[in-house]
Amino acid sequence: MSEEQYAVETHGLGKIYGGKVHALKAVDLKVPLGSAFGLLGPNGAGKSTLVKTLLSIVRPTAGFATLLGVDIEQPAARRHVGYLPEGHRFPAYLTGRGVCEYFGKLSGLTGSSLAREVDEKLELVGMREWASTRVSKYSKGMQQRVGLAQAMLGKPQLVFLDEPTDGVDPVGRQQIRAVIQQLRASGTTVFLNSHLLLEVEQICSHVAIMHHGSVLRQGTLEEIRDAVRGEGTRRRVRFGVGPVGDAARAELAALAPIEAEEPGSLTIGVERRELVPRLIDALRAHGVDVYSVEPERMNLEDAFIGVIGQQDDQGVGGTQLSRVAS
Repeated sequence: MSEEQYAVETHGLGKIYGGKVHALKAVDLKVPLGSAFGLLGPNGAGKSTLVKTLLSIVRPTAGFATLLGVDIEQPAARRHVGYLPEGHRFPAYLTGRGVCEYFGKLSGLTGSSLAREVDEKLELVGMREWASTRVSKYSKGMQQRVGLAQAMLGKPQLVFLDEPTDGVDPVGRQQIRAVIQQLRASGTTVFLNSHLLLEVEQICSHVAIMHHGSVLRQGTLEEIRDAVRGEGTRRRVRFGVGPVGDAARAELAALAPIEAEEPGSLTIGVERRELVPRLIDALRAHGVDVYSVEPERMNLEDAFIGVIGQQDDQGVGGTQLSRVAS
């Protein structure tokens, strides 16, 4: 494994279908060990192709990649990897426990270890009481939960989740987020492919944005926001304050522009964070009470749109992404 260790690392990874369709274009990607990593992009961006290529479901036509430091060409690369595919279909005659036992055996679990892990994972996703019910009786959300349970069997070091909350109700989504956070807390790297931007923002520490088969940006959420916002751009900071007199207002304006003022609050454009303490000192020097200081942060949706818009003149027309509330 490289000196700076990664759970997933690709170099110039490419995939061409039929000699014409460039699904992946020299993708360079690094997923830090122990991170929750979100892969974002419009439909057709190449996200699913990338995941399938990393798992050797699809063979690359260029470049190479590693999982947990092992070349993806080697079966050992997938030995400690869990996977929940999008649109999975389990045999309708199996029960939830049967599904997990089947996949558990494929991962090398047997006997009491298999039974213990199956019960533990079904409990974790809230499906223990439905364990003996056939899959044919499950709702789509229940099938997703069982799919998540089987992906966690064998204590994988890396888990790929492709749209894990698809068809799950708000309460179920919240539970699945909690499970993912537990996975990450245990040291497991989670690779999340999702079109729900709010969900990714709540779960992930790092993201990559794909478009037309290329990775446009990758890094921490804050790095993505900064890259779109640009260095030196004013950032709005909202101060919760008591009554502000003319003298205080004039001193503040000399330090930074006041962009909005309402009873109980001032919003000021700040170019450098070092100005914030000076603004607070100025307010207090004039006897103004300061109750709160809240930087207005660019959300992931704005950052995503900014990144896509920087690539081509067509903006994000036609992209199918959602900020479904949970």
